[in-house]
Amino acid sequence: MSTPSRASRPSTVGPESGPEAPFPLKLSGEVIKGFGRGSKELGIPTANIPIDGLSVAGHTDLASGVYFGYCSLSNTSSSKGSSEEGKDANEQSSQPHIYEMVMSVGWNPFYKNTKRSVEVHILHDFSQDFYGAHLKLLILGFVREELDYVSLEALVEDIKTDINVTKASLAREGWEVFERDEWLRDVSVV
Repeated sequence: MSTPSRASRPSTVGPESGPEAPFPLKLSGEVIKGFGRGSKELGIPTANIPIDGLSVAGHTDLASGVYFGYCSLSNTSSSKGSSEEGKDANEQSSQPHIYEMVMSVGWNPFYKNTKRSVEVHILHDFSQDFYGAHLKLLILGFVREELDYVSLEALVEDIKTDINVTKASLAREGWEVFERDEWLRDVSVV
């Protein structure tokens, strides 16, 4: 399978007015250890949540591919290695931090995975891992289908394009309002 060229990728996805059905979708789960490739091999760290979160949230039919939206991260008493920045912020406020995110749902054909995964790249630099923290995802749209790549460099280049598309898409007025979504901010609802 070939990789689309950067020139053929749109700079934004979705209409200016905001998400269209079936979006927004809500998904949540505890951050777990993934394959260990995001930070080490790709230079793009991910927060992974159990794939069964898709069926728990009623989204078993969610197509493999790349999605974007917002997420909230709440530290829990069981968090191990929580980000100091996130920990300090959450201790000072009962509100979780809201971040832009891009996520991959699928089989990662470049790595020939035998298990489907949900890997979330939070568009923020964290100083430490936050396994055990609770992650809520407000999925607002679809960026592209899952692809196989001829090289690691091509994969990383496409992920960087996904990040740029996410930032540009969420910067529009019809999309920014979802950063204030009550479900993302409500720590009592998981």
